[in-house]
Amino acid sequence: MNIAHPALATSLIKSIPSRFLGRVVDLDIIIPSNLNNFRNLPLLLVNDGQDLAKMPLLPILEQLWRQHEIAPLLVIGIHAGPNRKMEYGVQGQPDYLGRGALAGEYQSFVSQELIPFLEQYWSLSSFTDLSVAGFSLGGLSAFDMAWTNKLSFKRVGVFSGSLWWRYIDQNDPCYSDQAHRIMHGRVRETNQVPSDLQFFFQCGALDEKSDRNKNGVIDSIDDTLDLIQELALKGVDADRAIHYLELQDGKHDVPTWAKAMPYFLKWGWG
Repeated sequence: MNIAHPALATSLIKSIPSRFLGRVVDLDIIIPSNLNNFRNLPLLLVNDGQDLAKMPLLPILEQLWRQHEIAPLLVIGIHAGPNRKMEYGVQGQPDYLGRGALAGEYQSFVSQELIPFLEQYWSLSSFTDLSVAGFSLGGLSAFDMAWTNKLSFKRVGVFSGSLWWRYIDQNDPCYSDQAHRIMHGRVRETNQVPSDLQFFFQCGALDEKSDRNKNGVIDSIDDTLDLIQELALKGVDADRAIHYLELQDGKHDVPTWAKAMPYFLKWGWG
């Protein structure tokens, strides 16, 4: 891509009404400020976009651009609404408490409302490629969105993903990791694996304290590594298409995800 690396970024705030979600969705839009043509740029969508200012993502991008460590890209932070635990999750399969019941509507918002809005806003017919990322429950949502492949995502970033999402309570005597983790089962049951999709997973050793199988490894790490194993069993090339980052001092919080963000950006757009 023969595009000069930008020195600065500009942050815009836009809002669009969604008939699927029944609410107005706020967007943080970060764009290279010295580029007039956005036709040859990739697009990154980020769930929980309200957290991007807390990182803050804009100076992270500016530093990487100044140092010529990543290519220019457009970043859209999608703000979560009051029904976050309903809108994020696995499409078509709520968890044991009924959370995630609007995950399908959220994905319809992205594909049928957000993307057309962005294309119209910049007068584009398409972006060069599309990626999605998210944190915690937003990370689960991002993975599910990319895995369904309706928009042909190229990359997905899962930061401290809620990959424990399950059909029944873990305290139920019938519970088993193999049978009741929703996303692991969805990957296992998928016949057509999304082609060329690349995966970035981040966990923190201090993400949580829970260790349901008593193996000395916290659940968030177990759930992530088990999902990576499921991907490998489906034929995904772990060396080429999967990157796993474990931060020993990482917690389940925005400062940790801010620390991991440059690794993700350099992995995807370096």
